[in-house]
Amino acid sequence: MNHNLSPAEMARYARHIAIPEFGIAGQEKLKAGRVLVIGSGGLGSPVLLYLAAAGVGNIGIVDFDVVDDSNLQRQVLFTTDDVGKSKAETAKERLLALNPHLNITVFKTRFTRENALELVNQYDVVADGTDNFPTRYLVNDTCVLAGKVNVYASIFQFEGQVSVFNYPNADGTRGPNYRDMFPEPPPPGLVPNCAEGGVLGVLPGIIGSMQASEVIKVLTGVGEPLAGRLFLFDAASFTTRILKVHSSPDTKITELINYEQFCGLESPADQKPVKEITVQELNEWMVQGADFQLIDVREPHEYAIANLDGELIPLGTVAAAAHKFSKDKKVVVHCRSGVRSAKAIRELEGLFGFDNLYNLKGGILAWSQEIDAAVPTY
Repeated sequence: MNHNLSPAEMARYARHIAIPEFGIAGQEKLKAGRVLVIGSGGLGSPVLLYLAAAGVGNIGIVDFDVVDDSNLQRQVLFTTDDVGKSKAETAKERLLALNPHLNITVFKTRFTRENALELVNQYDVVADGTDNFPTRYLVNDTCVLAGKVNVYASIFQFEGQVSVFNYPNADGTRGPNYRDMFPEPPPPGLVPNCAEGGVLGVLPGIIGSMQASEVIKVLTGVGEPLAGRLFLFDAASFTTRILKVHSSPDTKITELINYEQFCGLESPADQKPVKEITVQELNEWMVQGADFQLIDVREPHEYAIANLDGELIPLGTVAAAAHKFSKDKKVVVHCRSGVRSAKAIRELEGLFGFDNLYNLKGGILAWSQEIDAAVPTY
C-alpha cells in the first residue's frame, strides 16, 4: 500500500512535518499506522479526535454503547442531537468530517475473549479506553499474546494514569505489562466506577490527550514512550508523579481467561436470578396505594437529579443499613438501570435471608422512557 503523502496531506500536516525530528517520514508512519481504540467515551473521545487530526491512517473503534445525556459532560465527540445513536458510528462520522484522509472501521460489539484476538491482530497498537477491570485485564492479556503495544489510561474523579505496556525493547524482549503493575484486581466494590464515584469533565480530555501522544510516539518512534513508567496526575492539586514499573518473572500469560470471575464478578449467566417488577407494575402499585417500601440504591448526587421518592440507601451501605429494609412487606429496590439494585438484593438475600425484595426492571431509565418522560435520565 502506498503511504506517500498527497499534496493535500502535505498541506494539512505541515506543522508536524516542520518538526525536525518528525518530518515527512514521521507523518508517513502515522498514515501507515493501525490503531484499535477500545471505547469511544471519556478517554476514547479525545484519543480518537487527536489521532484522527494527527493523520493516523487506519483506526478501529470498538464500542457497543449508545450516546446518553450523562455522557455529554465529558465525551466531547458527541452532541445533544446524538443522544440515542451508536457511539461508534457517530464517532466515525465526526472523525471523517474532521479528516477525510482516513480509513475508519467500526466494531459495534463488546470486546470479549471470544473476539479479542481477532480484533487486536488487525492493528499495530491498542489504545485502552475502557472503564472496568475485567476488560482492562482482557485488553492487556490479548496484547501480550498478540505481541501488540497497549497504550493504557484510566480516570477517576480528579485522578488519571497513563502508561505504555508490552513495548518492544531493542533486544527483542517486551516491556512491563499491566499485570506486572497490578497482578491482582482490587476486591469487588472497593473501587467505584465513574457513574458511582464521578469524574471531573475535563480530566478525560487531559489524560486522553496524553494517551494519544503516547500512541503517536509509539507509531513514529519519535520521543520516549512511557514504557516501564506509570504517569500519575491529580487535577485537584495539579501534581504529577512518575513511578517505575518493572517486569516480573511471576507474570505468565498463556491464554485468555474468564475475566469476570478473575475480578470477583459473576457474569449475568452465572448470577442468581432475583425477583423483578416492571415499571408498569410499580406504577399500578403506586396508583392503587399498595403497601410496599421503595428503596433507591444510587448515590446522593444521582438522587438529587431524579428520584421516585424512595428512601435513599446507596449500594455501598446496604449491608450496614439492612435493618432499614422491611421484612414484613414487599420491598422494591431500584437504581438507574437495574444492575446495582440487583446486586444489592443478592447481597441482602445472601447475608440476611431476605425473600421479599423486588428489583425494578430497567430502573430510572425505564421509568422515564415508559411512565414519566419528565423524570431526567441524566
